[in-house]
Amino acid sequence: MDADAVRERARDLPTEPGVYQFRAGETTLYVGKALDLRDRVRSYADPRSGRIRGMVERADRIEFAVTDTETQALLLEANLIKRLRPRYNVRLKDDKSYPLVAFSDHEVPRIEVTRDPEAGAVAYGPFTDVGRVETVVKAVREVYGLRGCSDHKYDGRDRPCLDYEMGICSAPCTGEISPEDYAEDVAAARRFFEGETGALADPLRRRMEAAAEANEFERAANLRDRLEAVEAFHGEGGEAVSDRTDDRTVDVLAAAVEGDTARVARLHSERGQLVDRSRHRLDAAAVDGGSTGDDGRGDSADANTPAAVLAAFLAQYYAEREFPDAVLLAERPSDSDVVDWLEAEGVAVRVPGAGREAKLVELALKNARKRGGRDDPVGALGDRLGIARPERIEGFDVSHAQGTAVVGSDICFVDGSAETADYRRKKLTERNDDYANMRELIRWRAERALAGEDDRPDPDLLLIDGGEGQLGAARDALAETGWDPPVVALAKAEELVVTPTGTRRWDDDAPELHLLQRVRDEAHRFAVSYHQTVRDEVATVLDDVPGVGPETRRRLLRRFGSVESVREASRDDLTDVDGVGDATADTLRERL
Repeated sequence: MDADAVRERARDLPTEPGVYQFRAGETTLYVGKALDLRDRVRSYADPRSGRIRGMVERADRIEFAVTDTETQALLLEANLIKRLRPRYNVRLKDDKSYPLVAFSDHEVPRIEVTRDPEAGAVAYGPFTDVGRVETVVKAVREVYGLRGCSDHKYDGRDRPCLDYEMGICSAPCTGEISPEDYAEDVAAARRFFEGETGALADPLRRRMEAAAEANEFERAANLRDRLEAVEAFHGEGGEAVSDRTDDRTVDVLAAAVEGDTARVARLHSERGQLVDRSRHRLDAAAVDGGSTGDDGRGDSADANTPAAVLAAFLAQYYAEREFPDAVLLAERPSDSDVVDWLEAEGVAVRVPGAGREAKLVELALKNARKRGGRDDPVGALGDRLGIARPERIEGFDVSHAQGTAVVGSDICFVDGSAETADYRRKKLTERNDDYANMRELIRWRAERALAGEDDRPDPDLLLIDGGEGQLGAARDALAETGWDPPVVALAKAEELVVTPTGTRRWDDDAPELHLLQRVRDEAHRFAVSYHQTVRDEVATVLDDVPGVGPETRRRLLRRFGSVESVREASRDDLTDVDGVGDATADTLRERL
């Protein structure tokens, strides 16, 4: 449409509130709201930015809908943007959330780091430094002995698990501590997350000093590192947001824009305690040059600024949700109509400049600036597989030499990074059967988990190195034991993702595929490394053979795979190995 066509169309529009759409064929390019439809649409005849000019030129018609009030127009605009996904509007999507420390709603609460707290749980956070949070939670468990096991592991136990032996759980499951004393420990731990640093720092310092006096310097150093993490915790974006005198519901919002993607971080507190947090991704308005806006006043403002993103988010988010008592913002939204609407609904809208509220806004802004979407392969993997975000992934592989020195690896990735402290390995039954070996490895992991003998949290996803056969063997083991984490496999040859519902080929550049490949490759490396160690241990008998040094031993094992195969080799086969002459071959056959 040219300027004359826009003016002609505007003359036919009413001077009432409503919503208008610029359309090209069956596609909606842009949705806007107006107090006066005729006046608003007429302004597009002389756009002040290249982006809006390009949008108008692409459009072939303008459609409209009249509403009774401007508030109705705002809500209709938000709904149409969500449904039609216009290219030139800011559009809200969901994105990943950030981890919290949660105390479960149980008579004997557990403590955990989670992104999805259970119903009724008391949560603190969110936190941006996951490593520091996990260090602090470990310190809390060591000082106060709080349980970290799931409820199904807690119920029905007749003896304490390994956590009790390690001194990180007081074993309320078997009555080693009374419910009253355990409740006091939970209350003390919660005081720390509510801002009382000394509730954890003071007992840690006493333990560190006692270890140093007892000349237990390694333990003292370990406690010192934990103490440093604890003392820095409340000053590094992890400060509790608790004010028990506040009985309002408050949302704290901040936006960040990078190119054509924007993120809004939302913190939500009730009665002074943070109970929810989320991040939301928005597709920013398409930009062809110049600047423009959807601020309800033509195209003078930039639609890809945090202020404009906040305006779009507020309208689209609260159009279908319950209003909080107050909204704290990092900056004033570009559309004052949105603010007027919220305030008319009884919502206090503020941009705090100092104090506790300003600190909350700073934390929300830090969360908004932390990358997500394609930069979050863990979240993308969960979305791709249709499961909750797989924070903990365990990878499994089996390695052997023709059925000898059979071993299995169980490695762990947390939030996309290798957690080497949680690596495990196991010697398996000597046999040349990859499926049976994988079945045994997974059964071993499952039985330890169900018996409470594994000191690690249950994984969110199991990854098997192999194809359909290995996945089937793993699923058999899970079915036999009743353990039920999600499980998939990754086949090496064509990098196919094998799931219980079928085999999938993902794009080579998909970040979620790259994450699976890293886990798979690490599981393979760890299994091969352990296999080589076990094989060398088995091969120590060769060390006693005159003429066979370490290098010759390695060559023999590389050629034949095991001592048993060396024993069965012919004299000619032995002399084919570099470093093995006739005399050494005769000695090998005699000694073995």
